[in-house]
Amino acid sequence: MTNEDTVEPFSADIRRNRGYLYTTNASLSSCLANERMTRATLQRISIRDKRLIDIGCGDGTFTVELFDRGTAIDPSDDAIQIAEEKKGGRAIEFFTRSAYKLPWANNSFDVAYLRGVLHHLERPIEALREAFRLAPIVVSIEPNGYNPVLKVLEKVSRYHRDHEEKSYLPLRLDRWVTTLRGVITCRQWIGFVPMFCPDWLAQTLKTIEPTIERLPCLNRICCGQYIFVAHRG
Repeated sequence: MTNEDTVEPFSADIRRNRGYLYTTNASLSSCLANERMTRATLQRISIRDKRLIDIGCGDGTFTVELFDRGTAIDPSDDAIQIAEEKKGGRAIEFFTRSAYKLPWANNSFDVAYLRGVLHHLERPIEALREAFRLAPIVVSIEPNGYNPVLKVLEKVSRYHRDHEEKSYLPLRLDRWVTTLRGVITCRQWIGFVPMFCPDWLAQTLKTIEPTIERLPCLNRICCGQYIFVAHRG
């Protein structure tokens, strides 16, 4: 990210909560939603004995979950400080860097991971291009722009407005990959539990989540996230 991108709302969350609202002292719904994204990632790529860079790592919660021998960057100094505390003795390196211009040589990593990052950037294609420069495999998870509920939340939810949350159409994301001469080898619509909702509702939605994810067309409208794995062409 660069200075013009919206970093401050997330840094403010770090200072108030010692972590992001959906990772630290998180509600059941946030835990369930995030667990689904981590599980989906690990089901689609093997990161054992691979060097992975987590671009936009935030407070490090998900980097630690994916830990093998990872490198992670985020534009927020506050987030990186918390991430350093979370990593313990793990061989993870955290840096404050711009997603548009990273200091590593071409092919320094096996996998580049962007989890909920592109929709916060003013120049998402440039960040995606940088990811492909660093690694032959790019994994991205983004809010599902086909979901009408997300589109409403982006307008009415104070959290979404303050953090400038938005969602791109998966077709648009796919076209960006094609423009960069990448090839999507795997894609899926996942998650039916929203980040923020009452516990009883989160539990109910979780029970029907597998069914929703399996149903063609319905999964594209109802699921909260879109995950894709792309290989450099």
